[in-house]
This record gives sequence, structure tokens and C-alpha cells, in this order.
Amino acid sequence: MVPLQTIRSRVQLVKISALSLIFCASVVSGNISLRYLPVSFNQAIGATTPFFTAVFAYLMTLKKEAWLTYITLIPVVAGVVIASGGEPSFNLFGFIMCVGATAARALKTVVQGILLSSEGEKLNSMNLLLYMAPIAVVLLLPATIYMEENVVGVTIALARQDFRLVWLLIFNSSLAYFVNLTNFLVTKHTSALTLQVLGNAKGAVAVVVSILIFRNPVSVTGMAGYTLTVIGVVLYGEVKKRSSK
Repeated sequence: MVPLQTIRSRVQLVKISALSLIFCASVVSGNISLRYLPVSFNQAIGATTPFFTAVFAYLMTLKKEAWLTYITLIPVVAGVVIASGGEPSFNLFGFIMCVGATAARALKTVVQGILLSSEGEKLNSMNLLLYMAPIAVVLLLPATIYMEENVVGVTIALARQDFRLVWLLIFNSSLAYFVNLTNFLVTKHTSALTLQVLGNAKGAVAVVVSILIFRNPVSVTGMAGYTLTVIGVVLYGEVKKRSSK
């Protein structure tokens, strides 16, 4: 689908490794948060990624957005604050982990733009994934063994009890890859804005589906807060589109 791009220097490899480390921190924090928070609330917090992206972009590159862009971030954050207050299953530690995961995703986006900005080091998303994935395995494997005691033995024992677990793990891993692949294809054949709009729709669908599957209690206040966040994200995308013209 795309031409293979090779790593040209040790410095470029170090930069990609740094991105993998940030990515791993996001994955670990996100998975930990799911132990304490329902998926619906997790998605609501994840919708604040544009806020963290704007903050990190300013702190690390001094890049300023139009004042209207910052105004649209107010309902994004306010919605999560409202949703947190109305969340029946709220857990502070899970909330902190989820916010950390969201911030790490935003940080990766900004750092990626900084580290791989020169013409000689630019990699498209599929080639970047090709080099980041094995580094992520090297980083996550020892962390998994340390954080999850006897994880290999437990996994084998569970697979023996119900072999469907193996297929679920393979299916889950495949989905994670195809998310990256489809993101790349959507951006290639349409635009980054289309991807963002679809991302907003995905968040809303994920909230509804998670409530239907897990049947976790949701308050009117929580739904109102998440709706406000989604509206803010949509407005943010619209303002960014107009300011880029």
C-alpha cells in the first residue's frame, strides 16, 4: 500500500523509541483505568484529547491557536467535569489513570510532529507503526511480567479452561492493527478532518454500545456532560478547519 521507508540514523531510531515509550505509557494507563471505570466514562474522558494536544503544543512549541479554538475547548473540559460529578461508578485512581492515558496520547501526537518533522526523517503512519510495534513489545513485555504476577501461567490456564480466550486475544490484537490501517487509509483518501469527525462519531457509538453490553448505570448528569464534551470537540474541529484555510 505504501513504499517501505527505512530508518536512516541512530538518532531517528532513538526518536521512534521515545514515541514508543509514550505510546506504551498511554496503553498501560488506559488498560489500568478500565479496571476501575466503565467504558462509557472512559470514552468521555478520552474525548478531551484536543484539549491536551493544544496545551502540549503551546508548552513544547509555543504554538498558539486562534482565540476561538481555545474557547471551544471550554465545553470539552466542562463536559467531563460534569460527567465526573454525575458518574455513579466514579473512581479517583481510575480517573487519574484515564486522564494520564489521554494526556499521553496527546503528547505522542505533539512529540511525533516535533521529532519527525524534518524531510529526511518523516515517516507515514504505517511505516511508523512498523518500527514502533516491536519496540513497544520489548518495553511492554517486562512491564507485563512485573505488574501481572505469573501472567503467562494464568493465561495458559484460562486458555485451557476456555480456548475462546486465545481467539479473543488474536481478534483484539488484529482490531488494534486494523484501527491504525483504516486511520491511515481514511486520511489518505479523504482528509484528517474526516478522520476526526468519524472519531467523534466513534466515541458516541462506543458509549452507547458499552452501556448496552455492560449495563453500567448512567445518570442524566453524566450523559449531559458527555454530550457537552462531544459538542465541544465537534466545534473544535470546525474552528480548526476554518482557521487552516
